[in-house]
Amino acid sequence: MTSTARALTSQLTLPLAPSDTLCAVLRLVVFLLGTITTVIVISLLQLVRIETAPARRFYYRILAAVLGFQLIVRGKPSDAQLLVCNHISYLDIVAIGAVAKGEFIARGDMADWPFFGLMAKAGRTVFIDRKRSSTAGARDQIQERLNHGSRLIMFPESTSGDGNHILPFKSALFTVAEKDVNGRPVVVQPMSIAYTRLNGLPIGVGWRSFYAWYGDMTLGPHLWQALKLGRTTIEIEFHEPVTAAQLGGRKALAAYCQKVSGRGFSRMLGGRGAP
Repeated sequence: MTSTARALTSQLTLPLAPSDTLCAVLRLVVFLLGTITTVIVISLLQLVRIETAPARRFYYRILAAVLGFQLIVRGKPSDAQLLVCNHISYLDIVAIGAVAKGEFIARGDMADWPFFGLMAKAGRTVFIDRKRSSTAGARDQIQERLNHGSRLIMFPESTSGDGNHILPFKSALFTVAEKDVNGRPVVVQPMSIAYTRLNGLPIGVGWRSFYAWYGDMTLGPHLWQALKLGRTTIEIEFHEPVTAAQLGGRKALAAYCQKVSGRGFSRMLGGRGAP
């Protein structure tokens, strides 16, 4: 973390009681035990060719409860093969996984992250290299999963933002939406996610860095701080699904999804609909 970021964080640190540290330890223990158990269960289910989606969904729901997430959902997930959402934090995976069926698309190095690497593997995450030179390979991996009937969840910003605004949606990976899967066009459903309240109080600009993970932040300290926080309200909205053909191609599709997801995100931060 840069000196400027450290200074900002020190100014924004929440007053935490000793019980917050105990809470973080308990959450971490449950997180680890639950993740290891889920990995074993999913591995066994795969060996006997039993669908693992219910186990993954149950895992995310339990983890969301342990982390103190109160999830507010608007709209409904459709039968879209590809869900696309703005990205704020690694915590997005838990929140979205608890309310939507699907396998995540994530950066390749996440497979080696402590705790979350295991979680991602338990959720059958598609790990891709996001370098420009590896775009074709990433598209092939995504296409293969779609061809086998998977529903995928993608963060088109290709990185997480600061929680105050969304970044441009990159159109390269939307190429998979231009190809038919099993003779049918790929349906894409935009989503929005925002962290709106902490212990019932609105999360303003000063508190969003406790959830948003971006820039040169270090995972360990950020996760430890997040585990100490109280009850967090996370709002998720599902928007109307579309196809690339309806909009004229991948670039138009990416721009449309960014616009729709951004509107939902701004609406949530504006306080409308917050409990």
